[in-house]
Amino acid sequence: MTTKSKYIPALGLRAFTPLYDPLLRWVMREETFKRRLIAQANLTAGLRVLDLGCGTGTLTLRAKQTQPDANLVGLDPDPEVLARAGLKAAQAGIDVTWDQGSATHLPYPDRSFDRVLSSLVLHHLKRPDRQAAFDEVWRVLRPGGEFHIVDFGPPRTLPMRIIAAILRPLEEAGDHFDGLLPRQIEAAGFSSVRETGRFDTALGPLVMLRAVKPG
Repeated sequence: MTTKSKYIPALGLRAFTPLYDPLLRWVMREETFKRRLIAQANLTAGLRVLDLGCGTGTLTLRAKQTQPDANLVGLDPDPEVLARAGLKAAQAGIDVTWDQGSATHLPYPDRSFDRVLSSLVLHHLKRPDRQAAFDEVWRVLRPGGEFHIVDFGPPRTLPMRIIAAILRPLEEAGDHFDGLLPRQIEAAGFSSVRETGRFDTALGPLVMLRAVKPG
């Protein structure tokens, strides 16, 4: 996902989209980090929650199952993955909203969400688009709203440094590996940006972040 008119499909190529869910499940410790991200967001009844770059909807649906009385919205620019998300929701009998749109031009009014979640999306964005996305998240969050992220982060071990070196030219993840995301999030106006967890996976190091829009 890069701009309003152009985005990167899941795994970079549309032909790989069917492999996206199995890859995350078996290689990226998806169950662990998504469960932790939802717990960190502390969802309660009545909250309006945006899953930014929802992909096939795994995080969106899990969040709704965790807190059925929250209002979940999944947004992604890719109609193919949104169709997959809608099918998964229908099969599970779960009622969420699926919207097509870009992280850099969120199709929502100011102050319309209490939480924004982002899982393995930001590393697809070039730096200017990522900063625009942070600005948009700040705009659509209500005062006191929270932004919860899991994505690539600084490598802490030799194996993770090797994987990061391989990934760096393949993804827009250089800022992630260099630990620049917190200051970029703060530049959008967020306060209390802090790291809350780390995970080493077969495809690289992940970091969890929490940011708050001042009340």
